[in-house]
Amino acid sequence: MLWPGTLIGAGAGFAIASIPGAMLGALLGQALDRRLHLQSWAHLWEKLGGRSVLRNDELLFVLLGRLAKSDGRVVDGHIQQARQEMRSLEMTESAQRRAIAAFNRGKSGHDRLRGYLRRLSAQPHAAEGVLRACWRMVWADGRAGSSERELIAQWGKWLGWTQQQIQALASDYEPKRPLASGAVTYQDALRLLGVSATSEPAQIKRAYRRLLSRHHPDKIAGSGATALQVREATDKTRELHTAYTLIRERRDFR
Repeated sequence: MLWPGTLIGAGAGFAIASIPGAMLGALLGQALDRRLHLQSWAHLWEKLGGRSVLRNDELLFVLLGRLAKSDGRVVDGHIQQARQEMRSLEMTESAQRRAIAAFNRGKSGHDRLRGYLRRLSAQPHAAEGVLRACWRMVWADGRAGSSERELIAQWGKWLGWTQQQIQALASDYEPKRPLASGAVTYQDALRLLGVSATSEPAQIKRAYRRLLSRHHPDKIAGSGATALQVREATDKTRELHTAYTLIRERRDFR
């Protein structure tokens, strides 16, 4: 790959001294690329604008910061979600400081991100991780605005994803509506509790209590979860209660 300094040096050298000048200019430009760590035209523009080149971990938080600010105001849910991402990545203290600076940098919306994301497309696993983190940030305030969706659609395109793939990924993070009791079938209830039609009442009760303890919103809230995660836990608890009530009434036990 020919880097920006190399191309500029070769072009300037050719204009001054034809082919020998192009060769010398390319060597000088290559040295400049290496010294300034220029890997793309986007990097060059960042340098000319006095902005440092983004590392991969910083790129993620720039994206998250831009999403958080895209609807006009960063709320506490966005901040908590950014902190949750740092915990998930097990960042060191210095890495967390860089992430916070990158998040704030992303809120300005000044970075050119296309080149960074194009390069990241060569790492499918990392690209998917970035898109998943972006969808988690979108739902951190409980809603997904059109500007947020448009940003992810554009970033996903630069990462080499189709719109269908991006939307399929989004469905993993959209809050699930709780099931109304009339819409839950007996088989649905059994599957939700992880029991069978022949399970003993005591076994069903244990399964219900175990799941209730795991998903109870009070427990989730105490672990530093976001507002969205607490709402999802509340919905899950309601579904578990609905399923347990249906099974108990069908099987006639207390």
